[in-house]
Amino acid sequence: MDRFEELRVFVAVTETGAFARAAAGLNSSPPAVTRRIAALEDRLGVQLFNRTTRRVSLTEPGFRLFETARRILADLDAAESEAAGQATIPTGHLTITASVTFGRMVLTPIVTAFQKAYPQVTVTVRLLDRVVNLVEEGIDLAVRIGQLPDSTLIARKVGAIRPMLVSCANYLQRKGRPVTPEDLKTHDIIAFTGLMQHNEWTYQRNGRPGRIHLTPKFEINDATACLNTAMTGEGIAPALSYMVRDALASGKLEWILKQYSPPEIPVQIVYPQSRLIAPKVRAFVDFAAPRLRAALS
Repeated sequence: MDRFEELRVFVAVTETGAFARAAAGLNSSPPAVTRRIAALEDRLGVQLFNRTTRRVSLTEPGFRLFETARRILADLDAAESEAAGQATIPTGHLTITASVTFGRMVLTPIVTAFQKAYPQVTVTVRLLDRVVNLVEEGIDLAVRIGQLPDSTLIARKVGAIRPMLVSCANYLQRKGRPVTPEDLKTHDIIAFTGLMQHNEWTYQRNGRPGRIHLTPKFEINDATACLNTAMTGEGIAPALSYMVRDALASGKLEWILKQYSPPEIPVQIVYPQSRLIAPKVRAFVDFAAPRLRAALS
């Protein structure tokens, strides 16, 4: 029995959550799928699924096999494409993840431009304000802001961003311009929770990090709403440089306490290690990297 076919059936059952749905997707029959899974379990000597009348779910051995099986099948597909002379033709489906605000402001226009250049690639973008396991969640690549905790990923740096505080001229004329971090205590703070956890602002003074606790006048978990409020003259807000690039250039917002801003934060495209990189992944990385650099400069 073809071991690769066993793995394809196993992955299909895992992704669909049912033998019947997997069979339909594979143009097979439920009994044939059941036999394939039974043969795989017999050969491995472990139970891969917990079965109920409505759904199947992975056991612990099944979960471990799923990560490896999907990677093996991706390598096999890439190897076959290369052997057939198709390695330079990006096709298939690409799944990308990024943080919510970055995805809205920066990534989405790049993805739509990529699809115009490579119409044979379909794309799913998942905007999540959490670090996901790319292999476990079936994601091809991610754009991540910050240092990488997982050294098993391949990373390509595409730029850096600066944390900053911003406000509009109208507010600064009314309330005055803070000169030191301590001056913020007397100002109206608009807190975006994604950048001011525990209502603290982190800064740098003479090369040394510091932090100050602030009491926000207004607190919100959406960066765009936070910055729009700052532009109406309601106070001082935290931001990342890419969020306010246009507003700073147009004069709608001003960068305050610039000399106390923390160091730059790297931005990287990351994807799982593999002996063969799928053409769709390679094409997107090569396409997106210079455009991300331009957007972050």
